[in-house]
Amino acid sequence: MRHALVAVVLTACGGTPEAPPRPETPLAGGDTTTCDQTTGAFSNPAPNLNDQDLSLHLAGDVAFDATFVTPPATVNAGLGPVFNNRSCSACHVKDGRGLPVTGKGAQGSMALVRVSTAESAIQTEGAPLPVPGLGGQLQDHAVYGVTPEVTVAIAWTEEPGSYPGDGKGYSLRRPKLTIERADGTPLPADVLTSLRIPPPVFGLGLLEAVPEATLLALADPDDADGDGISGRVNRVWDEAAQSTVVGRFGWKSNAPNLVQQAAAAYLNDMGVENPLLYVEAPELDGPTLSAVSFYTRTLAVPARRDVGDPRVMRGEVLFGEIGCASCHVPELKSGASPFAAVTDQRFQPYTDLLLHNMGFDLADGRPDFVASGTEWRTAPLWGVGLAARVLVGAAFLHDGRARTLEEAVLWHGGEAERSRDAFRGLRAGDRAALLAFLESL
Repeated sequence: MRHALVAVVLTACGGTPEAPPRPETPLAGGDTTTCDQTTGAFSNPAPNLNDQDLSLHLAGDVAFDATFVTPPATVNAGLGPVFNNRSCSACHVKDGRGLPVTGKGAQGSMALVRVSTAESAIQTEGAPLPVPGLGGQLQDHAVYGVTPEVTVAIAWTEEPGSYPGDGKGYSLRRPKLTIERADGTPLPADVLTSLRIPPPVFGLGLLEAVPEATLLALADPDDADGDGISGRVNRVWDEAAQSTVVGRFGWKSNAPNLVQQAAAAYLNDMGVENPLLYVEAPELDGPTLSAVSFYTRTLAVPARRDVGDPRVMRGEVLFGEIGCASCHVPELKSGASPFAAVTDQRFQPYTDLLLHNMGFDLADGRPDFVASGTEWRTAPLWGVGLAARVLVGAAFLHDGRARTLEEAVLWHGGEAERSRDAFRGLRAGDRAALLAFLESL
């Protein structure tokens, strides 16, 4: 029955009866999979929610969209006094990724800059050290009557290149930040900065439910098998448990779970204190924080498309042959979870949730707990083929420098250098096939 369901869903998403998916191909999100391919593809509740869980999900949806304002308003008060944006959905547009955009507009910025002191670079383990007077994140907006901490501008430098086999040219862009404090002075030279764009928020409950033992089994910190891939887990602080645990969310896996990730976003992005993270008093109640966390936990995962297309199938083979699947692990399985919809699901996120050295071109030089300045978590690839449909101009990689999936591949370095070079060495038709495979995810 399950194989029949797979065939039905994937056929409806662009497959054909003449070229059905291979029987072993699972749904991208297991039982949480949706067939929606529209601009709202990332915003569906998981179809396997019961009535009670669906009600909580919808309540979380309302809270995710809620726009915060300044006190003493009776609804959604607590914004600021300095902030980056006014709501969760203003950054995670339609539950997808954001854009590398900052500015002085009243509504807020979609990109943000994390900061820490240079002393963080010598830490072998521990949270990044905040910058005195600025904290761990720069806020470039403020409520009426308050001056923003900084102004941030992003400029781009184009770097041309070409493929060695056929000489086809391409251009990659590198971001350059200009940051000025409120008094017009630049940041001290020893402050570490890292530009970030918001990642998509669907399917997160499945990733949260992957057993820690699975991640530890995938890790190979000393490259014991000699394949050049040495993924490792981050070890981060869990506020609720008051202990160090395995991290799995955020660009450097610096968040242990979805409640803490949401709490940090409320505090750092909007200035809204909450029951988990506050300085003076919570401005957000516990049920709302729980509902928002449940919302991101139970968003449906869009199904793959065109799985039976011969070019897509060729690209999938190449994806494995040149080593991409060593980090972008195609399949994971969730374990036991308090949340029924994501329990015991077999799904295809194309990530190992581990930290990997991505080379100096992508390095931000800013450690984050165990993660070094050259390490990043393997980004899940599910849904990347729909990114530009959900948000026109959608960008890729942690700082949005990649305008296309091709550019994202070409920026890979460090442990992924061999795979990148193998991609560059492919014939034009094979490069197109691999990119078609990525577009099918």
